[in-house]
Amino acid sequence: MSRLVRLLSAFLLAACVTTALAGEFTQPRPGLHTGGQPTLEELKRLKDDGVRTVIDLRGPQEDRGYDEAREVEALGMSYIALPISGKEDISAEKAQALHALLQGREGEVLLHCASGNRVGALLALGAAQLDGLSADEALALGRSAGLKSLEPVVVEQLATPVPAESN
Repeated sequence: MSRLVRLLSAFLLAACVTTALAGEFTQPRPGLHTGGQPTLEELKRLKDDGVRTVIDLRGPQEDRGYDEAREVEALGMSYIALPISGKEDISAEKAQALHALLQGREGEVLLHCASGNRVGALLALGAAQLDGLSADEALALGRSAGLKSLEPVVVEQLATPVPAESN
């Protein structure tokens, strides 16, 4: 009986920790906050922390629970949508588009999807292909931003040479 109680206690503790961490954001690079879908309260806190731009990688069909674009703009921040539907959108072109969006932003940026997985995937691709990081360094950056189940897709993309642009 005591083993079952210990096991149940460990499970409940893990569930509480996971819930507590679900709304937290990481900073894989200075000025860049990454993570999953923010709540309205988190948007307000992030604005107070210096975030001026929100880049949303979720598709229009994904429920956010509120009109995120309207709420972000009502808080005085810029809202940018770059829909990434799933693994088929993890590509060099999308990584380049994200890289361009991140360049020259005033203030800090929140980059999010539902969980951070798509965020980490595109950041890893961009870091390797555009910033010159090694595959290992790029994957470490991606993981720190939320890369999880899309890691095999990123590894495959990193192993495939990017075609040179034709003149």
